[in-house]
Amino acid sequence: MRTFGWPEFLFILEAARWTVALSLIAFIGGAIGGLIIALARTSDSRVLQTLSSGFVQILQGTPLLLQLFLIFFGAPVLGFDINPWIAAGVALVLNTSAFLGEIWRGTIQAVPVGQWEAAEALGLHYVARMRDVILPQAFKIALPPTVGYMVQVIKGTSLAAIIGFAEVTRAGQIINNATFQPLLVFSVVAAIYFALCWPLSLLAARMERRQAAALAR
Repeated sequence: MRTFGWPEFLFILEAARWTVALSLIAFIGGAIGGLIIALARTSDSRVLQTLSSGFVQILQGTPLLLQLFLIFFGAPVLGFDINPWIAAGVALVLNTSAFLGEIWRGTIQAVPVGQWEAAEALGLHYVARMRDVILPQAFKIALPPTVGYMVQVIKGTSLAAIIGFAEVTRAGQIINNATFQPLLVFSVVAAIYFALCWPLSLLAARMERRQAAALAR
């Protein structure tokens, strides 16, 4: 039986790069999907509203773990060869799209009605109205909750360990199976997640305070 030491710590720490990489994939892909969902949810088209609302309700109404299982184990049944990287990335992008889409829908709708009416009075078509008037204002409102949600994305990557993706949690499981020191090993894993998430939590809180101070003026 091995004893937990410096090599084991480095093994877990090095796995953090895959956690960060998967988080970035999830956030960037989710940001693109979330913007599409938010625009569809606030569009004048009933069809787009219904489809985007159904997507959000399904993704938010089912556990991320179940979504991972459906993609990882379901894809081979449909004839698609899929590895843990792709399965985890697709599941997290879809899940992040649903949540960011709802967050951003709220911030778009939080833009004062007068701004919408002014844009319409100027004769701006939908694309110009959103690009030049609504989205720049919604972007400022959306920053704090978006940064805060990044913390959830990072923590959500830990579920990818279930399908064999070698991120921090999976590395911890491997080392624990070799050392049988779960308290020490998973304390290290928790400390790494804390180091990744805490700065983002502080940044989100700071943004919220600055935004509240700006609105109070």
